Amino acid sequence: MFFATAPAAFQASLRRPAHSGSAHAVERFLSDALLSARQAGTTYTQDDTSFTLSLDMPGIAKEQLRIAIDGAVARIQSKDDAPRRYRAAYELPQEVDSALSEAKLENGVLTLKLAKKVPVDTSAELTIQ
Repeated sequence: MFFATAPAAFQASLRRPAHSGSAHAVERFLSDALLSARQAGTTYTQDDTSFTLSLDMPGIAKEQLRIAIDGAVARIQSKDDAPRRYRAAYELPQEVDSALSEAKLENGVLTLKLAKKVPVDTSAELTIQ
């Protein structure tokens, strides 16, 4: 799932109740979330290896931004010296590998390419005695 909270220009929450077992409900939810995100100057795409978020951030320099990755949550916040206040959190459907991820700010557009963390199988087989 993709959840977002953004600055004052975009106060509508994308969080909706989860519908387990219903592929149609999940597709509808993601479609609604992506449409709302696009309306706020944010685009979201994904492929087999990464998520890509592009956010409009005119007037903010890269030194004025702080980006933090915590599991499946990406947090973006402007620092105190930035001319505009910006604060957002995006919850992605899978954990992010911060070591393989990258951020680029070019022409007022912040692009985050967030590498998907490869799930590790921690299951163990027990011997029957």
